[in-house]
Amino acid sequence: MNSFFNKNGPLISTYFIIAIVFWLIFLIIIPQLYMLDLSFRPNLPPLLRGGPDDVHTLVHYKHFIFGSETSADAYNYVDIGVFLNTIFTAIMVTIINLCFCYPIAFYMAKVAKPNSARLLIVALIIPFWINELLRSFALRILFAGEGVINNILIGTGLIDAGINFIALDIALYTGLTYAYILLMIFPLYNAIESLDTNQLEAAKDLGSSTIRTHWRIVIPHAKAGIASGCTMVFMLTAGALATPVVLSSPNTYWFTQLIYQWFNMNDNWSRGSAYSILLLSVSVIFVLLMMRLFKVKIGEIVR
Repeated sequence: MNSFFNKNGPLISTYFIIAIVFWLIFLIIIPQLYMLDLSFRPNLPPLLRGGPDDVHTLVHYKHFIFGSETSADAYNYVDIGVFLNTIFTAIMVTIINLCFCYPIAFYMAKVAKPNSARLLIVALIIPFWINELLRSFALRILFAGEGVINNILIGTGLIDAGINFIALDIALYTGLTYAYILLMIFPLYNAIESLDTNQLEAAKDLGSSTIRTHWRIVIPHAKAGIASGCTMVFMLTAGALATPVVLSSPNTYWFTQLIYQWFNMNDNWSRGSAYSILLLSVSVIFVLLMMRLFKVKIGEIVR
């Protein structure tokens, strides 16, 4: 703490501490606690809230598992299916993002010259000056039935009829992977950049293959960056709304769309809160799994 004050000065350090404490308490902890309490409350009109009927209940979580009382199904297969599909897609997007971004991050950190690395970083950042929603619509134009990609493929004679990239969810996976690519690249880049190049040269001199060098040296060193990138990409993908709405097929539903409907269209904030807590719980479990898998502490992830 003393080094922090000495480095930034008393005025700036005090400002940072107050801002961080305010952000944590009023923008994270209090809203989440209120949402947690609301998820256990019945959906009552404003005048009945705080009365004898406003008691804690598990009805909203029960609805997620078993559905409404009038449903003929034993379980709420629709909502559970949407939830599982969202989590599965988020995991797949995280894996794809990691496989795609790792070589780029390693190239920028250890292969490219400083000027080339800076140019690559700028080239990655500039497209994200454009709003996420506009980028999603741009990708929809590319992947549409009569979009740019299909027109090129048909024009070159590679295919006879257009491919429905939207129905196949190819556009969705591409859009989600692209939307959070920076959140995977930069933690990887920061972690790999701190690796001593002499270790790579020593492994090469000792006859180690490229794959073995990465598996035994680079990846263990970059495990904090990998855990950090995977955590952020998974949580933001699972909680995405704009990109799935624009790029998903009519048969693909996203769990955040259900949450949005309960909050805004059905005016059932209690059920929307319960569904939000379920998504938050899975995100927290994913973070804990990343910490256990890569054997890192929370401080190393957020460093």
